[in-house]
Amino acid sequence: MKLAILILYFAVLIGIGLYCRKHTTDVNGFVLGGRSVGPWLTAFAYGTSYFSAVVFVGYAGQFGWKYGIAATWAGIGNALIGSLLAWVVLGRRTRIMTQHLDSATMPQFFGERFNSRALKVAASVIIFIFLIPYTASLYNGLSRLFGMAFDIDYSVCIIIMAVLTAIYVIAGGYMATAINDFIQGIIMLVGIVAVIAAVLMSKGGFMAFSLNGLAQISDPEVSKAPGIFASFFGPDPLGLLFVVILTSLGTWGLPQMVQKFYAIKDESSIKTGTIISTIFAMIVAGGSYFLGGFGRLFSDQIDVEANGFDSIIPTMLSGLPSVLIALVVILVLSASMSTLSSLVIASSSTLTIDFIKDNFVKNMSEKKQVLLIRVLIVVFIAISSVLALIQYKSSVTFIAQLMGVSWGALAGSFLAPFMYSLYVKWVTKASCFVCFIFSSVLMIANIFCRESFPVIMQSPINCGAIAMLAGLVIVPVVSLFTPKPDKAMVDSTFACYDKENTVSQKTALGK
Repeated sequence: MKLAILILYFAVLIGIGLYCRKHTTDVNGFVLGGRSVGPWLTAFAYGTSYFSAVVFVGYAGQFGWKYGIAATWAGIGNALIGSLLAWVVLGRRTRIMTQHLDSATMPQFFGERFNSRALKVAASVIIFIFLIPYTASLYNGLSRLFGMAFDIDYSVCIIIMAVLTAIYVIAGGYMATAINDFIQGIIMLVGIVAVIAAVLMSKGGFMAFSLNGLAQISDPEVSKAPGIFASFFGPDPLGLLFVVILTSLGTWGLPQMVQKFYAIKDESSIKTGTIISTIFAMIVAGGSYFLGGFGRLFSDQIDVEANGFDSIIPTMLSGLPSVLIALVVILVLSASMSTLSSLVIASSSTLTIDFIKDNFVKNMSEKKQVLLIRVLIVVFIAISSVLALIQYKSSVTFIAQLMGVSWGALAGSFLAPFMYSLYVKWVTKASCFVCFIFSSVLMIANIFCRESFPVIMQSPINCGAIAMLAGLVIVPVVSLFTPKPDKAMVDSTFACYDKENTVSQKTALGK
């Protein structure tokens, strides 16, 4: 039964990829779906790229164990800051300016916005390097659930996921990814609600046993306060705040997330997409962290020291009926494959458009660009798969740490330069370079010299959150003391907001 459902699911994904081949004749069609993607597809593409096995298995398990029911705040932050505010603050302006500058990727945006090839190349290198560990973390979380449900070897899980994602992304590009994301999003919504209900009922219901049982659990190493894991802010409010910042504010600077705004069709799509995306995040992220908050109720079955935090959620689900386990596997597979597809499109298009084209291959035709993007999708998936296998056998075993390094470097580098560049004219090229270097070096140092960091920054989660916040200060301060951008160039760029439809475009996109 479980295998039959899985095979049917795979067949649908591949079928959609082949169906969408007609949208992949040029770069704009392959990477952005022709900038004509409607609100439901865009909102679900945003949400499913946001949440993957990293959240459901890694973060929900680790932070639910550390903070108890208070971990739900991370899910609420993801919905309100990572989705609602991201759409409100970035959505419309990103769509307008990126179309005006004819940019399909974040590095291309920086290159055109600041008239700097060096800035474009630097951004593309950062994206390629730091998206790989994030991709590796997707495989790790998925493998644990596959192993639980089907007793399949880890390497086989990686190959299945990699091959299937490669087929439908290479065939159908962004449009295939968006349609599949919609289907995968529906599965995620239904699955998370069903799983939460089943797990809580297995422990006697929410109030009858689960919350009361959680209140009776104590851990002297975490806190001496009674009932701390059922409290409003948990045993470590500051640590929880860093988690909320990293996982919520981080989306504002992640290329695979921001790129969704490039493809929005029209004004109504932004308004509708904002609402859909926020509701989706509240259910999926809020539900995942809420479920993880009850992990300590299963402490008699979980050996965190031996198996790591990533084993918590699979253990909680192992006692469910086989139909629900199949649903969970497809849920996490859906989340992971949708995120993986976004990552490989972002990375391969960035390398092609921003790094190889013009720098190494002059006058590259549209057809050759699309072909190279497809080739690099295979390369990127292969590299991340190998890294996932190496990572699995090494000491870096926690999904959350891998994601913390990746998100910290990417969002720390891009969040502030990108957001400020959409709103103000005084941002300088030098301030962007300083922000890029600061965040990248900080996160690399955190990997290799972690013990030398202050205690609060030894965690990649905290360090990544600090990198993001630091960028918000670095860009305006450095801009004050570095050469100002060319006024004519900046005025020309910002003129896009004043183009008249019925009202100015910063108020409404029009059609």
